[in-house]
Amino acid sequence: MKSKIVRSPFAIAWERSSRKPKSFGSRFADVCIWAVILLMTILCVLPLLNMVSISFSDRVAAQANEVGLLPVNFNVNAYAVLLGDAQFWRSFLVSVERVVLGTALNMGLTILMAYPLSKHKREFGARNIYMNLLIFAMLFSGGMIPTFLVVKNLGLLDTIWALILPGAVPIFNVILLMNFFKSIPSSLEEAAIMDGATKLNVLLKVYLPISLPALATISLFAIVGHWNDYFSGLLYINKAANYPLQTYIQQLNIDVTKITDVSQLKAVASISNQTLNAAKIVVSTIPVLLIYPFLQKYFTSGLVIGSVKE
Repeated sequence: MKSKIVRSPFAIAWERSSRKPKSFGSRFADVCIWAVILLMTILCVLPLLNMVSISFSDRVAAQANEVGLLPVNFNVNAYAVLLGDAQFWRSFLVSVERVVLGTALNMGLTILMAYPLSKHKREFGARNIYMNLLIFAMLFSGGMIPTFLVVKNLGLLDTIWALILPGAVPIFNVILLMNFFKSIPSSLEEAAIMDGATKLNVLLKVYLPISLPALATISLFAIVGHWNDYFSGLLYINKAANYPLQTYIQQLNIDVTKITDVSQLKAVASISNQTLNAAKIVVSTIPVLLIYPFLQKYFTSGLVIGSVKE
């Protein structure tokens, strides 16, 4: 007996609409949408190109605001000063360690909290209590000074864990993933349980593979959050050798503006604050730009469509 292929109403409607010739109004709407997308793309790309051009330009041209989309008097002096410092590479490794450990901890705790909270109250009786506590904690924090005292009393100052543990549970990400778990058909979990799967097996083998778009989104949030954060380093790190990258380059700007030694002034005579700041922005952006293409393919929806027939 031949199996009948079940097609969704959406697929049938899409196929029928694609056969019909588009009207003038429909084509005009498409042109307007593409024009808006193109304009938004240009608005996002032009500032980045300007920063790249400033970082490769001469200090005089940068200070005179003569740099547009192309470098003026091309040079790499700002990058030589930035990358030639051994502290830069130490801070870079600290940031990489923070991103790896922090993202792993964030994702683990987010998944383990979002899964039970996505269940109905009859399955998880304390669900509403935990949700109220999470929402309260998201709206009202303990404050900077109490948090600092907690980190200090735990002996975490000047350690990598001082940068990770205070934000170990990103509540906003928990709510995002919880809502995504709620959208997964319950029949998938019921079928897995009937086959003898435990709750942990259901989470690992059913929910997580289907939730790749949501997981990719919140993992990118965690990566960018850990990578771009500089204020935690100012609060919890006293030794410059333990600074994360963003804290280091923020302090580097302060140090450069206060240089008084003649030999140091000669070493940085070919750069300015504008070129150095532009180089810092470019260098700190590159890792995120390299990670994004690997996660971008998961930023799609509809993985659940067709996985089960209701």
